[in-house]
Amino acid sequence: MRYTIDDKKYHFKTAFDTETGAYLRTGILDENGHDTGADPFMASFPHLIDVGVMGHCIHGKTGLCAKAGIGCYQSGLTVSRPNMTVDNFAWIAAQCRGRCNQLALGGRGDPDQHEDFEQLLRISRENNLVPNFTTSGYGMTPQLADLCKKYCGAVAVSWYRSDYTLNAIRLLIEAGVKTNIHYVLGKNTIDEAVERLSNNSFPSGVNAVIFLLHKPAGQGTHQNVLRVDDPAVKHFFSEVDNLHPYKVGLDSCNVPGAIKYCKHILPQSLDTCEGARFSCYIDSDMTMLPCSFDQTRKYAFKLRPETIEKGWNSPVFDRFREKLRNACPACKYQDLCKGGCPLLPEIVFCDREERTSTQEV
Repeated sequence: MRYTIDDKKYHFKTAFDTETGAYLRTGILDENGHDTGADPFMASFPHLIDVGVMGHCIHGKTGLCAKAGIGCYQSGLTVSRPNMTVDNFAWIAAQCRGRCNQLALGGRGDPDQHEDFEQLLRISRENNLVPNFTTSGYGMTPQLADLCKKYCGAVAVSWYRSDYTLNAIRLLIEAGVKTNIHYVLGKNTIDEAVERLSNNSFPSGVNAVIFLLHKPAGQGTHQNVLRVDDPAVKHFFSEVDNLHPYKVGLDSCNVPGAIKYCKHILPQSLDTCEGARFSCYIDSDMTMLPCSFDQTRKYAFKLRPETIEKGWNSPVFDRFREKLRNACPACKYQDLCKGGCPLLPEIVFCDREERTSTQEV
């Protein structure tokens, strides 16, 4: 199924294919409907919502993430809240129908272990929303993989370097699910990333390997933050530039590095921070945030009875956007980068003289 969204407030259109995940956004349209080529800064309603359906992690006490060398940014070791209710999830989905494309199920644990997982997937599709999610793969079964094939657009398996990682990837691929790998890129993992990219040694059959930059949030440490002048960072992006048997993707936090080091990436393919511009996060307790990495909840908006639209247009969300609007005005890459992460300036791969302060506002 393909459908379009005509954003009359900000004068652009989008098209989304629910089967392939293909997404197309025009530039700002003039009064005659012609594309001006200028990218819209934001949408009048989020096109993707990261829904934290998991309030607690069943692996929290076992330290599954820590054993894999990954610091849970949601503090799954220490924070435990109830999972999102079906009623709250349905309330979110009903508001998104015809206005949003995808719901990325997430939160503090594996979404496929939610007690009403199948119902959440079904509600998404009933509202013409494509559900996607990321899992450690620890609890993946053939039955869950079949559900993913029936309802999901794609499923990402976190690269936890374990037998259950490979087993989950195998089960999903065998079920015909578009399967990605999510790889957290930090000081402790970048050498492995370079080696696997150079040798194309990620499992065959995966659709894409997506590299997510390590952030010092939750259990994520400052000691593991990569620096722009680290030779390994330059080497990594040179490998990203090469052709591989699978797609290679980067999260928006990596965009400054791609601008600096990649020579073959089309600028049109880069999407910098979309928080409060085209996406947002809703936690299991119905707190709406521009980005899930706002663990201090500085930009929080409480939902229910307040609506998603009201939160999207709230002063606190506007305050987050202003950081992106005003960053690095003298830089020729401002439109592509917008100063990088507004929450965690220490992760931004940029050492240009034009860079202005990216401390929180």
